[in-house]
Amino acid sequence: MAALQTLVCVIAGVIFRLWLYRSFLPEWLSTRAEIVTPTTSWERAMEGLSLKQSFISPYSGDLFHETPLMLRILGFMNKFSQNSINLMFVGLDLVCAILLLKISKMFGGYLLVHQARSVKNYATDIDSLILRSEDLHSVQFLVTIAHAFNPYCIAACLARSTAIFNNLALLFTIYYLLKGNKIMCGCFLAIASYLTMYPIILLAPVAIFFYQRSYPTCVSYTDPRALSSYVQTSVITLVWLAAFIGASAFLEESWDFLNSTYGFTLTVPDLTPNLGVFWYFFTEMFEHFRTFFICVFQINVVIYTFPLSIKLREHPVFLLYLLIFLIGIFKSYPSFADVGLFLCLLPLWKHVFSYMRNTFVVTCMFVCTTVFAPILHHLWLYAGSANANFYFAIALAFSTAEIFLVTDLLFAFLRREFDMHHGKKHIMPDGAEGQK
Repeated sequence: MAALQTLVCVIAGVIFRLWLYRSFLPEWLSTRAEIVTPTTSWERAMEGLSLKQSFISPYSGDLFHETPLMLRILGFMNKFSQNSINLMFVGLDLVCAILLLKISKMFGGYLLVHQARSVKNYATDIDSLILRSEDLHSVQFLVTIAHAFNPYCIAACLARSTAIFNNLALLFTIYYLLKGNKIMCGCFLAIASYLTMYPIILLAPVAIFFYQRSYPTCVSYTDPRALSSYVQTSVITLVWLAAFIGASAFLEESWDFLNSTYGFTLTVPDLTPNLGVFWYFFTEMFEHFRTFFICVFQINVVIYTFPLSIKLREHPVFLLYLLIFLIGIFKSYPSFADVGLFLCLLPLWKHVFSYMRNTFVVTCMFVCTTVFAPILHHLWLYAGSANANFYFAIALAFSTAEIFLVTDLLFAFLRREFDMHHGKKHIMPDGAEGQK
C-alpha cells in the first residue's frame, strides 16, 4: 500500500507540473528574482548560447555565468522545441524524485546500522526513542510528498532554472555516498562543485563517512589511517574536479570562463535583488570596504564546516545535510531551488521532529515571506509605492526563517542524541527533574 501511495504521488507531481506548464505561470516565474538568479537564469543561458553560435565568447561580457560544459548541455537541450524542453525539465525533476526515494530507503538502513553499532552506549530508559524498521516506512512517502508538491521545487521547474542540475548532482552525491561508492560519489561532488563552487566544503562529511565505512571499529579521527582515508577521498574528488575544469578550458581554448563563473560568484558584481543578503549590503557599501566584506561574507559560508565537522563527526550524513542547508542560506545568489532541495530532504530526520520547538513559527515565516516577496517586489519596482528596504526586509525574514529551521533541527538532533546516551529523565544536583 505504501509503495502504491508513493507511486501515485510521483505521478501526480509529474502531471501537476505538466498541467502548470500550460498556464501563465512559467513565463511569470522565469522573471521572479526569488527563483532565477544571474547564475541560474534560462534566459541568460540562451543569451550566452546565442553569443556562442555567433562565434563570440559568451564570457566576454557580463551576461552569461554558466560553466562551459553546462553551456554544451543547454545547447543540446535548445535544439528541441519549447514543449520538449519543458518535458526535459519535468524529466529531470522526476529523476530527482526517484533519487530521493532511493536515498530515503538506503538512509533508513544506514540509521538502523548506526544505531546497532552504538546501542551499547545508550541508556536503558529510551525504548520510545529506539528506531525500528517499521518507523522508517513512512519516510519514503513523506519525502515523495515533500518533492512532488513542494512549491519551491515546482517553481524552479516551471521557471526552467538551471539550478536543477546542481540539485541533481548533490542528490547523486548523497545516493552514492550511502551506497558506498567512493569514486562515483567523488565524481558527482566534483560536478556539483564545478557547477556552483560552494559544494566543495561537502568534502569534509564525505571523507569522514568513507573513513567510518572503511574502519567501523576505529574511534580516532586523527590517526594515520584516518588521514590516509581523508587524503584518498579528497584526491579522488579533486582529480575529477580538475578533469572537468581542464575539459572546459580545452573546449573554450581559454581560461576566461574562470573569472565569469567562479570569479563572478566570489566577487558578486551583479547586485540584482534576490533572497540573499549580499545584494542590499553591497549596494550600500562604500567601495573601499567592499573587498574586506566580500571576504567576510564568503568565509561565512565556509567557516561553519570546521566546528560542525568536529561536533558531528559521528554523524557525517547529518553533517552533509546541514552544510547543504547552510550553503543554500549564505551563498551569494540563493534561490527557491536551494530551499526546495533541503526541504525535500528534511523528512529524513523525522525521528527528531518531536524535539523541535519552533515549527509553527518557522512555517508561518516561510509562508508569509514567500507570499509577500513578489508583492513587495512589485510595489518597489513597478508600482513605485515602496522602496528597496521593503523587499530586503522580506529577504532578511526569509533567511531568518531558514536559520531558525536549521538551528532548531540541530538542537533537536543533539538533544535526542543526549537523551539516547543519558536517558530521558535528567536529575539536577538539587534533586529536581531537569527541563525537557
